[in-house]
Order: sequence, then structure tokens, then C-alpha cells
Amino acid sequence: MSIWNHLLCRPIMNFVHNKCRNAIYSKSPLVNRFPVPNELTKWSREWLEYSPNEFTDPNVLGKVWADPEIPDLKKTAWNRIDGKVNRVSFVCEYAVDSSLRPINPIGRTGISGRGILGRWGPNHAADPIVTRIAEDGTTLEFVAIQRRDTGEWAIPGGMVDAGEQVSQTLRREFAEEAMSGVVDIGAIDELWNNGKELYRGYVDDPRNTDNAWMETVVINFHDSTGLLKNVNLQAGDDAKALRWIPVDSGEPLYASHEHFIQLLKENFNLNNL
Repeated sequence: MSIWNHLLCRPIMNFVHNKCRNAIYSKSPLVNRFPVPNELTKWSREWLEYSPNEFTDPNVLGKVWADPEIPDLKKTAWNRIDGKVNRVSFVCEYAVDSSLRPINPIGRTGISGRGILGRWGPNHAADPIVTRIAEDGTTLEFVAIQRRDTGEWAIPGGMVDAGEQVSQTLRREFAEEAMSGVVDIGAIDELWNNGKELYRGYVDDPRNTDNAWMETVVINFHDSTGLLKNVNLQAGDDAKALRWIPVDSGEPLYASHEHFIQLLKENFNLNNL
């Protein structure tokens, strides 16, 4: 396996990825991760005994949003725009292994292959954090949906389609996941005009593998004029429920979403609301 060049990587989140090192990767079919201790996550640490399970979920094969089952890895444009597919990482210029498959720039995960992700290498998402001040006049709240797969609360984001701009993804995903049944979706068009980027980078996601991983752009859209006051937000088909959550609630969130809410709190000037 090629040694990943750590000198190419700029600083990102201050963590050793944890949620992508859970013991069980998939329950159906049952796929376990090879146990990876904190001190051996980095590729720079030699580990001859490392033997991760190889897994690519059959459910992603043949999907229009996924790479082919047997891609021509020699012709794949790693670290570049590959046709309409963005294979550029926000983290760094990633290396490839002896099979010409991209290597997770943060380190070992205990699973090789594509797992349940559509793309080899970075899988790009967009996460809109829509916020407001609660009726008490002081509490900052954000819209969250409850995921059907894990039951955890999450920011209502999703994957960037091939050839799609992140700005389009942010609006589309919020409409699909949080505005089901809302007749006048255009009533909040103004909300999308003043977004503030909070994060752009790697996501500590339970779907990550040694060869495929999640990255995202997180943008805060604050409703300072009450556009959402008379909009009855509803969870889409991919979610179990939806609610406004106070930023200080301590609610456990999916993947790296707790970190994103912490960034929101640090960057939000409550005195100027």
C-alpha cells in the first residue's frame, strides 16, 4: 500500500475519526470492521497485521449516482474533476494504493472497498443548518430531522449530484427532507440569499471505509425576518420526524453534526440578533 503523504494535508477537525471505526459496519448483510486502535489509525504507522474486511454493498451497484461495479481505475481522474464527478478532496491530495484505489486521508477504518457509499474516494455532501431565534427571544434553534436508518437526529443535508452546484444541493435537500407537504416552497427563497459557510472538509461518518469517505460543505442560513414563522415544516420520506432543537440542548447527533453545531455556536454572534 502506498504511504499517504501527511505533509500534503492541511489541518482539519481535531479528532481521530471514531464513528467510522464502530465494530459493526453493516447489519444486513452483517459486516464487521477490523478493530483499529487510536494509535494505529494513521497510515504512517506500519501495521503488518492489518487485514480489513473487503465490502461493497450490492445495493449501490448499478445505481446512476454510483461508480460502475468494475470501474477502470487506470482511467479514473483521482484528485480532479472526472467528467461530471468531483473527485477532489477538501482535505488534501490523497494517494492511491497498489490497486489504484484511493486511500482515506484520515486513516484506517477497518473496512476496505466502497462500503455503502456510491463513489470511490471523496463522496461530497452539503448540509444546510437553518436557524432561528425561539419565541423566548434568546434561544438559538436549528432544524433537525430524525434519520430512519440510525434513529439519530441530524442536519437535513444530502449528497451533491454529479454536475450539481453545492448551492443547488443545499436548497434541494432541505426541501426534500424538511419541507414535505409544504405548498409554497418559494415563500422562503429569501432565506438562501445570506448563507454563511461554517465548514468544508472530512466527515467522521459511519459509512466511511479505507477507500471511500464522506466530505461536506456546511452553511448556516439564519431566518432573521420570520420567513419560517408560518411555514409548517414536515419531515420527508427519508426521515422519521422533524423538530427545532436548541443549540445548547446537548442532543446526540449523527456523524460529525455535533461538531458542526459547535462551530455554529462559536461563530454566531448572539448579541447582534
